Amino acid sequence: MDSYDIPESTPSASSRPEDYFVGATPLQKRLESIRKQTSFIPTPPRRKIPQCSQLQEDVDPQKVAFLLHKQWTLYSLTPLYKFSYSNLKEYSRLLNAFIVAEKQKGLAVEVGEDFDIKVIFSTLLGMKGTQRDPEAFLVQILSKSQLPSENREGKVLWTGWFCCIFGDSLLETVSEDFTCLPLFLANGAESNTAIIGTWFQKTFDCYFSPLAINAFNLSWMAAMWTACKVDHYVATTEFLWSVPCSPQSLDISYAIHPEDAKALWDSIHKTPGEVTQEEVDLFMDCLYSHFHRHFKIHLSATRLVRVSTSVASAHTDGKIKILCHKYLIGVLAYLTELAVFQIE
Repeated sequence: MDSYDIPESTPSASSRPEDYFVGATPLQKRLESIRKQTSFIPTPPRRKIPQCSQLQEDVDPQKVAFLLHKQWTLYSLTPLYKFSYSNLKEYSRLLNAFIVAEKQKGLAVEVGEDFDIKVIFSTLLGMKGTQRDPEAFLVQILSKSQLPSENREGKVLWTGWFCCIFGDSLLETVSEDFTCLPLFLANGAESNTAIIGTWFQKTFDCYFSPLAINAFNLSWMAAMWTACKVDHYVATTEFLWSVPCSPQSLDISYAIHPEDAKALWDSIHKTPGEVTQEEVDLFMDCLYSHFHRHFKIHLSATRLVRVSTSVASAHTDGKIKILCHKYLIGVLAYLTELAVFQIE
């Protein structure tokens, strides 16, 4: 197979999803010292191909399975001030009361009162790149069972998790009073995300910001994920480009069999174990050339907005779905890098 031997694809039109945003309090002043100490960080000319972390073997398989195949909305998060893992049970009670108070404005709420929801904080042991990374933790809102005789938990209404994978550049700039978990992922109603974000901001003097993924970083994701070896392919390799036009934008969908995408990458890839900027550019140029040859459309004049592979899928508006447990840490490591860069 030569560099352009890729199956046919057909352009298709679809509407773009709305962007999401959570309102936040002003950025904590303590981060000013971080910005002063940290200079502009250029994009690395090469990155390691995502690998399975040995630490990931300590993660509860049920929790890993719960995190996969869900669409998560991404946020960057500044360091948490005076956060303590020993107080997770107390945080659960306080956040529970805050959520109910927000949803029932004007009504007095006592901490510990029996509500229709239950908030649970729990750690995700092993969800880290190095031993130095802080432990990831999960926050869930569950509906309580309507049957008192049953102890089973109710339906999961909302989930969010905080993590730091290979976050050395940020960890080195903050004092021990801060816990650095720069990547936050949320799944559930946006109204719940806003309420929970407000509680964290008030409690830990932190700041949430939506984490968008530009076309440049989507190209890197496409190359790195295509380079990953998977036991079996569960999804087609697909790209989505947006064409600005009036009155509504037009999207071009480009689907490739994953084995053909991998063969194309193997014909380009020269450096074992890592991906270079030159290889990313060449990989995308091959796709552009093939598409132009068949449809006479210059994709380089459009904007890449989504990539989907058997490892994960990502959208420019900050949506991610992780599909392969083997490369979970690798995917999170790149997202952490983007989150840290946005904070700094």
